[in-house]
Amino acid sequence: MKKSDKIIALESNDDYIHITTGGSQLRVYLVDDDTIRFRCTFDEKFAPEHSYALVKTAWPDELDELFAAERTRVTPIVPNVEETDDYYVTHTAKLEIRLTKDPFGIEIYDTDGNLLYKDLKERTFMEDSHGRRYHYSVINAGDHFYGFGEKTGKLNKRLQYLRMHNTDTCGHDAELSDPLYKHIPFYVRFNDHTRKAIGVFYNNPFDSAFDLGREWSGYWDKYSFYCTDGGDVDMFFINGPTIPEVVERYTDLTGKTALPPLGNTGYTHTTMFYTELEKDVDQAILEFVDRCKANDIPFDMFGMASGYTCMPNGKRYQFHWNSAKFPDPAAFMAEMKKRGVAVTPNVKPGILTTHPDYDEFAEAGAFIKDETGEKPENERYWGGFAAFPDFTSKAGREVWERHMTEALLNNGIEGIWDDNCEFDIQNADAMVDGDGRPVTVEGMKPVLGNMMAYTSNHALTQARPNTRPFIISRAGFAGIQRYAQTWAGDNYTCWKTLKYNIPTILNMGLSGAANHGCDIGGWFGPAPEPELLVRWFQEGVFMPRFMTNSSNTDNSVTEPFMYPNYTPYISRAVKLRYALAPTMYSLLREASVKGSPVMRPLVYEFPDDPNCWDESFEFMFGPNILVANVTDPGVTEKSVYLPAGTDWYDFRTKRRYEGGQTINVPVDLDTIPMFLRAGSIVPMTDGVTNLHTQTIDHVTLLVEPSVAGSFTMYEDDGETNEYKNGRYLATTFSITPGAAANLYSTDGESNAGTFPASDESHEVTVIRATCEGTYDSRVERVEMDVFTHNVQPFTVSMADQSGERLIEKFFDPVKWEAADEGWLYDMESRTTRVKYANPSGDYEIRVSYAINDLVKM
Repeated sequence: MKKSDKIIALESNDDYIHITTGGSQLRVYLVDDDTIRFRCTFDEKFAPEHSYALVKTAWPDELDELFAAERTRVTPIVPNVEETDDYYVTHTAKLEIRLTKDPFGIEIYDTDGNLLYKDLKERTFMEDSHGRRYHYSVINAGDHFYGFGEKTGKLNKRLQYLRMHNTDTCGHDAELSDPLYKHIPFYVRFNDHTRKAIGVFYNNPFDSAFDLGREWSGYWDKYSFYCTDGGDVDMFFINGPTIPEVVERYTDLTGKTALPPLGNTGYTHTTMFYTELEKDVDQAILEFVDRCKANDIPFDMFGMASGYTCMPNGKRYQFHWNSAKFPDPAAFMAEMKKRGVAVTPNVKPGILTTHPDYDEFAEAGAFIKDETGEKPENERYWGGFAAFPDFTSKAGREVWERHMTEALLNNGIEGIWDDNCEFDIQNADAMVDGDGRPVTVEGMKPVLGNMMAYTSNHALTQARPNTRPFIISRAGFAGIQRYAQTWAGDNYTCWKTLKYNIPTILNMGLSGAANHGCDIGGWFGPAPEPELLVRWFQEGVFMPRFMTNSSNTDNSVTEPFMYPNYTPYISRAVKLRYALAPTMYSLLREASVKGSPVMRPLVYEFPDDPNCWDESFEFMFGPNILVANVTDPGVTEKSVYLPAGTDWYDFRTKRRYEGGQTINVPVDLDTIPMFLRAGSIVPMTDGVTNLHTQTIDHVTLLVEPSVAGSFTMYEDDGETNEYKNGRYLATTFSITPGAAANLYSTDGESNAGTFPASDESHEVTVIRATCEGTYDSRVERVEMDVFTHNVQPFTVSMADQSGERLIEKFFDPVKWEAADEGWLYDMESRTTRVKYANPSGDYEIRVSYAINDLVKM
């Protein structure tokens, strides 16, 4: 056994601190004011830097050239090390890092002297006799642990033991199974006493495990530990102090969620059933698309299961079409495009030994090799033994990309679905190229999933340079979010899965992968009963990946119209998703810029409310909508906790509730309990049933103006990469309650945000729109539904570059509907409905609540 027992020597240079202990060496990098790297090795010297996960570094890395388009090199903070009797200390502008001498350990404080992190002294970094490496940390009362990528069970992982390993867990238990498909060794630790959050990321793809206080010893403080089967203990400490700041900084390191095409955020369907038909699969799929339209179900994307590659001998041969199933793939793609449906074919990495192209891959050196490094490693796979492309080799990527381009992209495919990409190779001594550094596969399996997605991304970009690539991936390592949408694999069809899929998605969002979801209806097991299917669609409304998928064990196929008497409920759920399309797209853009989750645990938005710390099943859709999906059968009432510190408004009735209480909401099969937070602005639309062919030319903004709030609505062309060149429009709508602020004076000139004051200025609510970007909005008409709780408005006006004008008031809803501009007060919903042509540039809507005293007149 080796231990980092005490500091024997410490040296400091402009880039890092080098520490020698009795059993290890460490390097400490002050990456920035909030991010500190501690790299510990038990080898004689540090291996060269060689990371597939990082897009932000403060040191040279052997893969800098490979990731040149993604990676940013920053200059580390020069460590100024001071020595005391007990420890060495260095600082950033936000943190104090103490390195205790004997016993050695790390302690990190904020500038107010609050202890944020502490190693378990005498057990800090260790290597056991089997070569496994450990890192022990002290945990405190009130610590909650979130993240860890794709995990089953409830939100908070304290007192759990979690394993990091990619594997195919078909039909897994959504509450108890571990591990699943993703390997993301990152967590957020939130302490409910200090209300501060930190993040810890271990940049190491070897199989590993976390113990979050489950192990217990009377000789030590309460502790957690990380154990890896190999490689360095490469830990990144990430300061908050809030959970959103931790997630943003973690995604600064590993990459933001890729912005998907707008059309691919709509409803998607797939099933193994269609492509397993013996012939005319193309016609069966086209028929499904037409049936969606006939059943009034909006639809945008079809995921084509792997049966299109299944030959008469029953073998699946990647990049080969079964001509009986698809006589003319290009013509089929053209027909789907006419219907506004994108197609993402399923692609699996296993190349069977009987595959027509097996020898070509082998001769090109494209496969993962056996332990000799000479022959392909053949392992059990679908349909027999197969070899696997080595996506950490140039040869592997090039051959794969060429076949993908010829067979798929040249036939009109614009998206790729990477499946069965866990690379669960049993021979741990098999060899991969490692992009010039040959290593055994045991420490590279999750990286292979990332690099498969990287290759798909590269192929799409090369084939269509200005078309936004879209990839779906089932497996991967930290950073997978920058290439692919992900999902939680082959879930089981039951009510428990419906419920526990929620915290799985929430923790993936906290782990940087915002564009995530779970198969609607369940993938494995019997057909979902009608009520379960309806509730699953209602839950899927808020999942970024909104997809039905199935391989049912009773010969059925899960379809949105499989129960005709229940189809109207499903149609309304899907239409709600499309109504929320402006919000969903805006949230995905926020994820691509800040790393923010789309589905957020309550603690993310309400860290000061104890009832939110461990809530697993209610969630926020973005910052403004609380969702409490019905996840149990036969219920007529749903208990909903409304977080403290704000008022809440029922999405349908507009009824106000004070936060900090649990209410009971009556529900029927059509009900999705949703509540708007005070200060919300929620952009919606209506009438859109296909996001590929139809334009969102009108939006309705739900505005609750009792407190200040804001939301940024994002627009671009939805298809190309021109948004990277500034061709986007980000319109930030902000609320100033009870103020008369205005951007423009009466002559139309900018007036630093003030308008001439009046006696009733304190009775005016202002909703300001501020625009950024060069994209010309396609939105022609805007409606604001402004919640009004006590007094009807007296006047509503608009101010833009041309000045201020009153908007006409209507009393007759029919006349208001027919008008291009105007406002009226809806007494039943107590909302002020304002509509107008969408101005070009910044503007304000001013709602005056001055009392018209008819008695004193």
